[in-house]
Amino acid sequence: MAAWLVWLIAGFILISAEVMSGDLWLLMIGLGALGGAAAAALGAGLVISTVVFAVATIALVAGVRPVLKRKMLAGPDHKTNTQALIGARALTVTPVDSQQGQVKIGGEIWSARSHSPDDTIPEPGTPVIVMAISGATAIVAPEP
Repeated sequence: MAAWLVWLIAGFILISAEVMSGDLWLLMIGLGALGGAAAAALGAGLVISTVVFAVATIALVAGVRPVLKRKMLAGPDHKTNTQALIGARALTVTPVDSQQGQVKIGGEIWSARSHSPDDTIPEPGTPVIVMAISGATAIVAPEP
């Protein structure tokens, strides 16, 4: 059997086994084996293919795996979309009351209204805190 085919089969077996482990070790080793298969298919000998496998695996484990783990393990505390805006500081663009207004949050203009029906923020440029997001409207309160 050709050496490249052995590397290829080993790579696919390792990548398939990653489905059960979920820790990304087998995926990185399997991708390294695919690198060894590519080297063997291009005519490299066993020693060169093994070196390509080892270097690729070490590079993937040291460089790619930590990045992927961070992305995958962001966890439930990692807020995205509108949830990430709650608690953010904003600046009023127009006067804000319980019915209407506009604020700038992170460089974007949002429709806004005050958190309390009694609050009116008359001055543009006033710092506010985003208390909630309702649809496309930021509910804001004056900064303490």
